[in-house]
Amino acid sequence: MDWLRDDGRHGGGRRFEIDGTQIFGRASVNVSQVHYDDDPGKKLGSATALSAIIHPENPHASSVHIHISWTEMRNGEGYWRMMADLNPSIEDPAATKAFAARLRHAAPEQYDYAQQQGDRYFFIPALARPRGVTHFYLESYSTEDPMADARLARSVGEAAIDAYVGLLNDALDRAASDAERSAQLSYHTLYLFQVLTLDRGTSAGLLVHDQNDIGILGSLPAHVDRELLAAWEPRMDPPQDELLRRIVEILPDSSPSPVTIEAKEGFAAAIRVHYRKHPQALKLQAAADIVPPTVDNHN
Repeated sequence: MDWLRDDGRHGGGRRFEIDGTQIFGRASVNVSQVHYDDDPGKKLGSATALSAIIHPENPHASSVHIHISWTEMRNGEGYWRMMADLNPSIEDPAATKAFAARLRHAAPEQYDYAQQQGDRYFFIPALARPRGVTHFYLESYSTEDPMADARLARSVGEAAIDAYVGLLNDALDRAASDAERSAQLSYHTLYLFQVLTLDRGTSAGLLVHDQNDIGILGSLPAHVDRELLAAWEPRMDPPQDELLRRIVEILPDSSPSPVTIEAKEGFAAAIRVHYRKHPQALKLQAAADIVPPTVDNHN
């Protein structure tokens, strides 16, 4: 599915999505490029991004999130954002080790810092745990060697893809019990919770424009446990408890609760209303050492 920024005048993107198959519970690959050559009032010159989020049907197969983007400001300065994280509902220590090893090989000088930054960014304070089992996150990355930076971004992306495909093939044929499927549903609920209440990139994208809400929320799994999500509200600091309450209200009242297109549209609208009402709550979102001026880049 294609989407356009300002009817295509400022670029757009394409989303490839599939769900409800024997292999994929839900999977989304997003490619986008926006540019503002005709608007000297914008600080942002252009932004190009590739992201992939996979939630396999089999609970033994891990979910994965990969994001590589290049942002260039109007003054010519630019930076990379590189993310790759493994998100299993049932952890396989050997798989975790293999995924991390491939990323370390791809970025030996940057790996330790990127892992520390990822662990910090994807930590969920209300639940006292990280979202995934291993995280790689480089924000606003640039050196004096632009070609080396581009090679690093490609290397990280390819390493994450190759590592994940190998792990996926190993896990798909394993039988899953009812208890393991229940564990997957609980984990997918945690995943949605992190994305909608903490993920700075998601919120920033929704606040900047409303022209790709479904694509921006393409990372959400297909089903969650609505009652479990509601049970976490007392753990939330205000005003985020208010946001979570609204998210629960939007989900269909069923078990499990499907994350439909209508629900995604409702989430997007609720997030915009919430942060316009409580702009100070943006400070409660996930952050590493460097907080990207994502919203400001589009002003």
